[in-house]
Amino acid sequence: MNESKMKENNNSVIEFIERVESEKKKADAYQLLEIFEEVTGYDGKMWGPSIIGFGSYHYKYASGREGDAPLVAFSPRKAKVSLYLTYESEERDELLEGFGKHTKSKSCIYVNKLADIDTNVLKNLIKHTVEIYQNRYTKE
Repeated sequence: MNESKMKENNNSVIEFIERVESEKKKADAYQLLEIFEEVTGYDGKMWGPSIIGFGSYHYKYASGREGDAPLVAFSPRKAKVSLYLTYESEERDELLEGFGKHTKSKSCIYVNKLADIDTNVLKNLIKHTVEIYQNRYTKE
């Protein structure tokens, strides 16, 4: 069975953000770090080489595959900022109605810059995601 590359590690979140090439993306990453920490109450931790996660949960699928994942996370990628929030759902879609300029996939929301979105809606999305995963999974 393949082991996930996205594991929590002791790499420095600040050192990672400082390596972001774009000054605007770097500033957005610091602002996101502050928002995620404020809303979740968790310090940011590196997960794999490029994801900043907050809190964690343990999952186990019917297939037997299991592991740990951050409750919420983000990554300042070159093209866009990836927001790892709750999976596609009616509730998520309702919250995204007033979010601003973004694209989405099943489990990610992508934004070009924070100026394009409503950070209050982001805070609600973060709270929503934490509640869902804390209710769905228990930390063993």
